[in-house]
Amino acid sequence: MKTNIQSSVVPIIVTQELTKKYDNSIALDSLCLSINKGEIFGFLGHNGAGKTTTVSMLTTLIAPTSGSASVCGFDTQKESIEVQKCIGYLPENVKFYDSLTAYENLEYLAKLSGVKNPKEKINEVLMFLEFDDVEKKKLGEFSKGMRQRIGIAQAILHDPEVLFLDEPTSGLDPMGIKNLRKIIIKLNREKGMTIFMNTHLLSEVAKTCTTIGVLNQGKLIYRDSLVHTMERFHDESSLEEIYFTLGDKH
Repeated sequence: MKTNIQSSVVPIIVTQELTKKYDNSIALDSLCLSINKGEIFGFLGHNGAGKTTTVSMLTTLIAPTSGSASVCGFDTQKESIEVQKCIGYLPENVKFYDSLTAYENLEYLAKLSGVKNPKEKINEVLMFLEFDDVEKKKLGEFSKGMRQRIGIAQAILHDPEVLFLDEPTSGLDPMGIKNLRKIIIKLNREKGMTIFMNTHLLSEVAKTCTTIGVLNQGKLIYRDSLVHTMERFHDESSLEEIYFTLGDKH
């Protein structure tokens, strides 16, 4: 199941020579990227390629060494508070209080985020995610897939324009992956959210994303629409093959 929403050509995420260095190591090297409003962008690369570093800078968690980035028209360094208001973020290993119920976790996070009418909003989000029958269960009883769904719930309580997902399918079983895929497409189609998804699974990108970027040792080596990508690599069955095919040319 693919989504083909491309409602606007207005860039909503833009980076200019975005770079992050740690001592003598370059985690991200001069990233120039423009993502349009309404895209589901799949950011592919091996572990250590620089994907999480990129998301950490775009979500204002860390500062770049050089270069710049903007999200929703706001500079991630000079206008970090405004950026935080317009984005949602689901890290790879989302943290919750296992002794609290799903609803109690969401209520706590909603209040921290300044969400108005938190009770009403939590109920609305849980119904949207088709997850409104578990709010009284403690998080410690949840499967990885159920925790991910609550993770997405906390990330969208304030109706962000952009949702960042860092390896969202990590550790999920096939049914959990299928359910998460459905949620991502639903958020894009019904709420108009732009999705930026870090992953190493080409199979999920092929079923979910509208555009794709490939990162290799901190450098963006490929960026194109999913349609053109699948035409170009129609015989490729895994990210490993695409990664090495592209990597050998750089």
